[in-house]
Amino acid sequence: MTPRFVVSGTDTGIGKTIFAAGLAGALGARYWKPVQSGLEEETDSEVVARLSGLPGDHILPERYRLNTPASPHLAARIDGVEIDTVLLTPPKGAGPLVIEGAGGLLVPLTARNVFADVFARWKIPVILCARTSLGTINHTLLSVEALRSRAIPVAGVAFIGAENEESQAVIAAIAQVKILGRLPIVETLTRETLRRAFSENFDVAALMEMSS
Repeated sequence: MTPRFVVSGTDTGIGKTIFAAGLAGALGARYWKPVQSGLEEETDSEVVARLSGLPGDHILPERYRLNTPASPHLAARIDGVEIDTVLLTPPKGAGPLVIEGAGGLLVPLTARNVFADVFARWKIPVILCARTSLGTINHTLLSVEALRSRAIPVAGVAFIGAENEESQAVIAAIAQVKILGRLPIVETLTRETLRRAFSENFDVAALMEMSS
């Protein structure tokens, strides 16, 4: 089977979309952001389109596009939209697929459902993006526990930021999780620099061999 991944994070604003762009570009995958909150600035799908090098038809339309830049449950309420999580179903089609969540695993979609509840229904392996900075051990271990408590398969952890060998090692040891690599901060971020940084720090062939 061709690889399918959900890209989630331990927090918001940690570089998850940049990682997703690098991953989707490296795999030649289709990319899907199920729910986008905030449309005034560049959306995550637009970022991935700009940085991944993927053809336009590989950037799949969001199921929900919400104007308000807030947690999906609040953005939907303000926008007068009701999110039906049953309608959040991975798109069919040939080839690898990268799905990006919003913020962390427990970001609410409705008053009763969080993203992890949807991921539990999909059973698609999750790549958990984590900072390398202070606080990452606690956030990452809690996130791995949230995944495993729902029987969501964990493909591994992808770190983002400057090297922090101690944090990375203790997370691997305590969580018993695979460390997929570390994406450094790319000062001049372009399609070419991201592609090079991703290929130098992640085993793309091994990711291609993973399936769900």
